[in-house]
Amino acid sequence: MESDDDVPLILTWDESNSGLLHDEESERGDQNGGGNYDIVNNAVVSTPGVQSSKTQNAALKQSWEMNYQEAAIYLQEGENNDKFFTHPRNPKALAAYLFAHNHLFYMMELVTGLLLLLLSLCEAPAVPSLRLDIYVHATLELLALLLVAFELCMKLRWLGFHTFIRHKRTMVKTCVLLLQFVEAFVVLIRQTSHMRVTRALRPIFLVDCRYCGAVRRNLRQIFQSLPSFIDILLLLLFFMVIFAILGFCLFSTNTADPYFNSLENSLVSLFVLLTTANFPDVMMPAYSKNRWSCVFFIVYLSIELYFIMNLLLAVVFDTFNDVEKMKFKSLLLHKCSAIDHAFQLLVSRQVRGLLLVQIICFLSRSRRFLLTFNCAAVSLSLQRPMGVSLKQFDGLMRFYRPRMSARDRFLTFKALNTSGAPMLSLQEFYKFYEVIGLKWKPRRSREHWFDDLPHTAFLIFKGIHLVVKSKAFQYAMYVVVAINGVWILVETFRMDSGYSWSEFVPLSYIVFLTIYGVEVLLKIAGLGPLAYFSSGWNLFDFSVTVFAFLGLIALAFNMEPFYFIVVLRPFQLLRLFKIKQRYRNVLDTMFELFPRMASLGLTLIIFYYSFAIVGMEFFADMVYPNCCNTSTVAESYRQINKTYGNKTVLEEGYYYLNNFNDILSSFVTLFELTVVNNWYITMEGVTSMTSHWSRLYFMTFYIVTMVVMTIIVAFILDAFVFRMNFSRKNRDPVDNPEDENGIVFEVEVGREEVLATLELYKQTCPSVSSLSSLSAVLQAMDKSGHTSLVYLGRRSRTKSDLSIKMYEEEIQEWYAEYSSECLPQGDENLNVDQSGPVVADPSPSQEQPLDSQGGRHSIN
Repeated sequence: MESDDDVPLILTWDESNSGLLHDEESERGDQNGGGNYDIVNNAVVSTPGVQSSKTQNAALKQSWEMNYQEAAIYLQEGENNDKFFTHPRNPKALAAYLFAHNHLFYMMELVTGLLLLLLSLCEAPAVPSLRLDIYVHATLELLALLLVAFELCMKLRWLGFHTFIRHKRTMVKTCVLLLQFVEAFVVLIRQTSHMRVTRALRPIFLVDCRYCGAVRRNLRQIFQSLPSFIDILLLLLFFMVIFAILGFCLFSTNTADPYFNSLENSLVSLFVLLTTANFPDVMMPAYSKNRWSCVFFIVYLSIELYFIMNLLLAVVFDTFNDVEKMKFKSLLLHKCSAIDHAFQLLVSRQVRGLLLVQIICFLSRSRRFLLTFNCAAVSLSLQRPMGVSLKQFDGLMRFYRPRMSARDRFLTFKALNTSGAPMLSLQEFYKFYEVIGLKWKPRRSREHWFDDLPHTAFLIFKGIHLVVKSKAFQYAMYVVVAINGVWILVETFRMDSGYSWSEFVPLSYIVFLTIYGVEVLLKIAGLGPLAYFSSGWNLFDFSVTVFAFLGLIALAFNMEPFYFIVVLRPFQLLRLFKIKQRYRNVLDTMFELFPRMASLGLTLIIFYYSFAIVGMEFFADMVYPNCCNTSTVAESYRQINKTYGNKTVLEEGYYYLNNFNDILSSFVTLFELTVVNNWYITMEGVTSMTSHWSRLYFMTFYIVTMVVMTIIVAFILDAFVFRMNFSRKNRDPVDNPEDENGIVFEVEVGREEVLATLELYKQTCPSVSSLSSLSAVLQAMDKSGHTSLVYLGRRSRTKSDLSIKMYEEEIQEWYAEYSSECLPQGDENLNVDQSGPVVADPSPSQEQPLDSQGGRHSIN
C-alpha cells in the first residue's frame, strides 16, 4: 500500500475547541516520528529510521479515522443542536458517547420515560381494570429508575464530572431521580402508598429523551415568552382586583346575590367571568335589582376580555415571532460552527510540513544545533490547508451516514462541489446540511415513460398524457367533486334517524366512485406510476378513492364493522382547495404544522399529566352523586328518582363524572376545564367537598393552559403569516398546483471520474457493497450508450429552507457577526462572501484532481 501524502490536522483554535485527540497529540507525534534527518543545501533529506513505512501508514490511517469520527460527531452536534461543551474529550469519553448516541439507547430512554408515566395507571388511585399490587408496580418503578441511573452514568462518563454538573437539565433530572428512588424504596418497604405529589415530576424523564427534542424547544419558548406574558397578566389581575373591590362594594348588600357576598367570591366570580363560563348568570341577581348594574359587567368585559386578552395575544405573538427568528439564527450559526469544527479536522497538511516540525522536535530533544531555523521559513514550508477532498469526505460520511451507499456519498460530494475544484472549500462545505438529506435517482433520458413503446401504444398513452395534463381535465374533475359534495349534502339531509347504511348501496356512490377510479387509472397511465405517486395530492386522491372502494365493498357485502369507511367520502371535497392560491397556502401551512402541532400537543399532555397527578393526590374520591349539597352547583351533581304519574325517571346532573378518581378520568376532567364551558361547576363542586383553597388549583391550571394555548395560537398565526409573506416575496407562477418538487439538486457525472472514484474506493474501502453501487453507475452508462449521467437529488422543503430565503439580508448580517466573533483572526486570506460566513481563499491543490463538475440546485 502506498504511503498517504497528507496527515490529519488537529483542531487547535483554542483549548475549548480541542477534541478527542487533544490528550494523545504528543503520543501521536512520537509514533509518527522516529526517523533520522539530515539538512543538505537547506533541504530536508530523510534517512531510514527504526519505524517501518507500514507502521507509519497504519498510525496515519488510525489518525485519519479518529479525525473522521470526531468531525462526524461535530456535525451530529450541529444537526441536533447539542452544545459543544458536551463534546467527548478522550477515548474513554468517546466510547461512552458512542454508546449513548445510538437509536437503541434512545429507544431505551423513550421506553423508560413512558413506563414511568404509564405506572400511574396502576398506582393508587388506579384505573380499576389495571390495578396492580404495590410490590409489582414499585418493583417496576425501581427497575425503570435503575435504567435512568444507568443512562446518567453513561452521560457522566462521557461528559466528565465538571461538565456534568454544569449541564442544568441533567442536574435537574439527577435530583428528581434521587427523590423518586427514595419514594419508591419507601413504598416498597412500607407496602403501602402515600401521598406522592412528586410523581408529577416524572415527565422530566420523558422530556429529556432524544426523541422529545421538539418538546424541549416548546418548553424553552414558553419560558422565553413568560416575561412579556406575566407583564400583561399582572395588568389583567390588577384590573380584576379593582373590579372585584368595586363589585363587592356595589352588590354585597343584595342578599340574593351569592357572587359578590364576600371579596373572595367577588374575585372568583370575576375570574370565571373572564372565561365567560358564568355569563350572564353572574350578572342577573344584580341586574334584577338595578338595570344600570349591567354597565359594571359591560365595562369589565370590554376592558378585560376584549382589550387586555387580545393585547395579551398580540404581545405573545410578537415575542414568539422574535423568539422564532432568534431560534432560527441560533440554529443556523450553531450549524455553521459545527461545520467549521469539522472542516478543520478534514483539511490536510503536506508531509514535508510535518517533517520540518519533526526535525525541530528531534533537534530539541537531542540538544544538537546543526542549522539555524527561521520560524518564517518553517511557516512558509507548511502548506495551507486546501480543503476537503473526496477521500476525506467519504471517510467522514462513513461515520456520519454509515448506511449511505458509495454512489450517494460521491453524488453528495459533487452536489457540494459547485466550483469544480478538486477539493471542497469551506464556503462549499457550509451547504452540507442542505444536501445531506437528498435522495438520489438518475434522471430519465426519456421525456415520458412510454417513449420506447410501439408507435400505436405510444400514440394512445401520449393522448392520455395530454388529456390529464390539460386544464380542462383538471377543472372538469373539480366540477365533478363539487357536484359530488352537493349530492352528499342532499342525501345526508334527506336521511332520517332510522337510516341504516346496510339497507342499500346508493347509485350516486357507484357513479362518482367510477369517475374517480377512471381518473386515477388515466393519471397513472398518462403520467406513469413513479410520477403519479411522487405527488402528495395524487397520493391523497388515490387513498380516498381506495377507501371509498373499500366502503363500497363493505356496503355490498353487509360488512357492518367497516361501515365507518363510507364516512371518508367527503374528504374528496378537499381537492377543491387546490383551485385558489390562498387555499393552497392554508393547506400547505396546515401540513407543515402537523409535526410541530404534534409536539405542542405532547407538551400540553405533559402539563395535563402533572396536573392530573396533583389532582388525584388531593381530590380523588371527593366527588360522587348527590354530593356538594351546600354548594350553589348542587343540582349539577344530583342523582334522584322522580315519579311522573306511573313512570319513574332517574334524573342525573352527570357532573359527578368529572372527577380525579384515576388518571384517565383526570385527563377528561382537565380537557373539560381547558374548554372552560361550565368549568366553574367542577371547581365549585370540588371546593365544596374540600377547601376554598382548592380554587387555586383550578385557577392555576387555567392560567397555565392559557399560556400554552396562546403559544399554540401564536405559532399558527406565525406560520400562516410567514407563509403569506413568503408567497408575496417569492411570486413564482405555479402552472400546476399538483407539482411538488421541493428541493432539487442536479449533478452530472462522467465516466472517467466514476472510474477514478471507483479506483479510490478500491484502495480505501474495498467492500463489495461500496463497489457495487458505483459499478451500477458504469453499467447504466453502458446500457444507455452515454458517457455521462445526470442524477437528481430531491428532498421535501422545510420551514428552514423558507426561512433562508425570507431572511436573506439578515442572514448576511448574522454571518458577518459570526465571522467577527467566532472565527480566528489574523489571517489575511480570509474574506466575507455574500452567501455564507467567512471563508478561506483556496490555493492551488497539490493532489491529483478528479474530473469533477459542480452541481447546481433549485428551490421550487
